[in-house]
Amino acid sequence: MTPRWLTPAGLHAAEAKLPVEGRLPSFDGPTGWLNSPPLTPAGLCGRVVLVNFWTYTCINWLRQLPYVRAWAEKYRSQGLIVLGVHTPEFPFEHDADNVRRAVKDMKIDYPVATDNGYEVWQAFDNHFWPALYFVDAQGRIRHHNFGEGEYQQSEMVIQQLLVDAGAEPGTDLVSPDAGGIEAAADWASLRTPETYTGYGRTEGFASPGGIRPDRPHVYAPPERLGMNKWALFGEWTALEQAVRADAVGAQITYRFQARDLHLVMGPAAPGTSVPYRVLLDGQPPGPAHGGDVDGQGHGTLTEQRLHQLIRQPGSITERTFEITFHDPGVHVYAFTFG
Repeated sequence: MTPRWLTPAGLHAAEAKLPVEGRLPSFDGPTGWLNSPPLTPAGLCGRVVLVNFWTYTCINWLRQLPYVRAWAEKYRSQGLIVLGVHTPEFPFEHDADNVRRAVKDMKIDYPVATDNGYEVWQAFDNHFWPALYFVDAQGRIRHHNFGEGEYQQSEMVIQQLLVDAGAEPGTDLVSPDAGGIEAAADWASLRTPETYTGYGRTEGFASPGGIRPDRPHVYAPPERLGMNKWALFGEWTALEQAVRADAVGAQITYRFQARDLHLVMGPAAPGTSVPYRVLLDGQPPGPAHGGDVDGQGHGTLTEQRLHQLIRQPGSITERTFEITFHDPGVHVYAFTFG
C-alpha cells in the first residue's frame, strides 16, 4: 500500500519524511558511456537524479523499463536526469556491442554507464537488479526501491524532489502502455520461480544421475517431470553459469505454471544463428506462442539475450515446455517467468 504521505494530498509533506541515505557516489570505473559523455556527481549538482541499476536480460528490469523510460521523458524538462548503470550478470552482457544493441532496441535515450567491473555497484553497496536510487539536487540519496513495482510511490518521490529543487512537475502520474516482453507479470497465476541452468546456482534438475559438471554427457529425461522441475535430453555440457548444447537435437524440458516463459540464451559464437523448435504439452504452441517464435513453435537464435517463447492466453495451468535445438553450440543460462 502507498504510504499516506506519498499520496497526492500528502505529497508536500514528503520532504520531512524522506531520510538522507547518503551522498551520490562517484562514477569512477565504468568501462564506457552510452548516450552521454562521462558524468560526475559535481556535474550533476543542481539536478534531481534517478540512478537505475540494470542488466539487459533481467525480466524484472524489462518490466520496470516502461516506467523509467516514461519518467525520463516526462521530467527531463523539469530537471530530472535518469542515469542507467548497466552491471552485467552473465558473461555475454560484458560485451559492449550487446549492450549497445540492447540500448538501441529498447529505445533508451538517457545516459548509461557500463559497469563491467562492478565499481559503481560496489560504491552504492547495491545488491539487486533492478534497483532505483533517488538523489536530490544537493546530491543526497533520499529514497531507494529494489525490484519491480511501487511505481506510483517512486514517481511521487521524483515529483517531490523536483518541487524541492524549484520545479513544477505537477501531480499526474504516468501510465505506460507496456506490451510484449515489457508487459507486467500475471502474478495471480505465477507459480514457477526463476531457474538458472548452470550448476553454480541451479535447482529442480530432474535428469537421472544429476548434473555432470564441466564435461560432455548424454542426458536422459526422467520418467515423469514434476512441477517446477527441468531436465536435459541429448548431449550437453553443464557449465557453472549455463548449459551448452553439444549435438543436433539437444533438448530441454520444464514443467511450469505461468503465463509467460522466457529463456536467456544465445549462440556461442557471435554472428551465427541456430534454429530451434518449441512445443507445449507435446504440441505446437499456437496462440500461446511468445514473441520470438511462431505458432508452430519455430524460432532462430541470432543474439545473446532473453527470448520470450510462451505467452499463454486464457486460464493458466501446469504445462510442459520443450525446446529442441537443431544445431549445437547454444548456451542456455536461465528460465524466467511472468
